[in-house]
Amino acid sequence: MKLLIATQNSGKFNEIKKFLDGYFKEFYYLKDFPDFLEVDENGYTFCENSLKKALHYSKFVDFYVLGDDSGLMVDYLNGFPGVYSSRWAGENLTDKEKYEKLLEKMAGIPFEKRSAKFVSCITFALKGKEIFSVTGECKGYILEKPVGEGGFGYDPLFYLPEYDKTFAELNSEEKNRISHRGQALKKFLEKLKDINLEKL
Repeated sequence: MKLLIATQNSGKFNEIKKFLDGYFKEFYYLKDFPDFLEVDENGYTFCENSLKKALHYSKFVDFYVLGDDSGLMVDYLNGFPGVYSSRWAGENLTDKEKYEKLLEKMAGIPFEKRSAKFVSCITFALKGKEIFSVTGECKGYILEKPVGEGGFGYDPLFYLPEYDKTFAELNSEEKNRISHRGQALKKFLEKLKDINLEKL
């Protein structure tokens, strides 16, 4: 079976692909289809945006589509950047430039007030119709400076006290086990087991 992971982000694509390897035979992402019209991600929640992505792109292919919308919600900033996590700081910025702008907003804030969570919503669709959606989240804190070389996005800032590591210090197996996207993907696989995909 084929799966289109509706993202331009190679880090996100590889993370999801590794988790689902063995359940689907072929994986694609949006950079494989540069002519597809982009969807307007103007939803107010992660699930609204993941649904919009999945339904939109599933109209262009005759196989399954996974739409993921995820982001960082910082308690001190009243849940910001949230659904704007990838674009609030400006277009075409590097991950480093994005998290540096977040650090500017959090300058001088003590550790105990730097709590945050990553949230992921995943929608599974086929030919313009939703099959199901699932969510996952992971709580942590925003550090005052980046730590670790792995991951992508805000991972070097997101600290997990119970592991004494940031997302960027975890290996892929550890991250997939505990991350927001990992939690959502576990639920995704549980639902997948209850569905006869051949009959959809």
